[in-house]
Amino acid sequence: MSAKRGKKDKGPSWLEVGLGAVLSIILGVALGVVFLVLKPVSKVTAIPKDAPAGAVYYIEGARDFNKTTEVDEIRKSFLAGGSVSITEGELNVILGDATSPPAPAADAAAPAAAAAKPPPGPQKLFAPGPLNARIHDGKIQFADTATISALGVDVSVIVQATGTFSKHGSTFAFDPESFYVGGCPMQRLLFVKDWALAKLLFAQPVPDDLAAAWSKLVDVSVDSTGLQLKGPQG
Repeated sequence: MSAKRGKKDKGPSWLEVGLGAVLSIILGVALGVVFLVLKPVSKVTAIPKDAPAGAVYYIEGARDFNKTTEVDEIRKSFLAGGSVSITEGELNVILGDATSPPAPAADAAAPAAAAAKPPPGPQKLFAPGPLNARIHDGKIQFADTATISALGVDVSVIVQATGTFSKHGSTFAFDPESFYVGGCPMQRLLFVKDWALAKLLFAQPVPDDLAAAWSKLVDVSVDSTGLQLKGPQG
């Protein structure tokens, strides 16, 4: 009788204690990430000199609406394999054109098609906004305002990454030195950094012609004048 009671009174095993500790750590990290993601980000035109420690700011890159003709020439030269220099304002015009969905064409059968359209599927968990670029201090910042949907609640957060370009295999890719989702420094979370970049910042597919021309670049750099792309034709 006493032997049976001893077994019942025995505490949790070391395995159970260890598993509980690991789950507690994971839960704590997850809650910390959520708290930082929801931390407000201040949109400013310049970083305040008296910025408090830990504050996160966002400076939006300019878009030059008067450079349509120049942008068309840059695109033609780039697609032809030439070297081009792209300013911040021109780059944002290109990004806006590349990520904006085409306007639906007028069609007499549109009302009927709309009526026959199946009901929308489940809402996406992540919905990135239009991509914006800012060039400063020899680096480039890519940013957008992404919508995160969970449990029937939509939350908009500013996503921003700053870095340079380097060659990965046979093509050049963006290497972020800092990456924030809201107020959360994702560069410290190595196990989700690349996944978050793909889902929240670079989710929009690149047009095939631009992707093909990019894959042939000889060099990519950022300086005070803008983004420098060296093509195979020089």
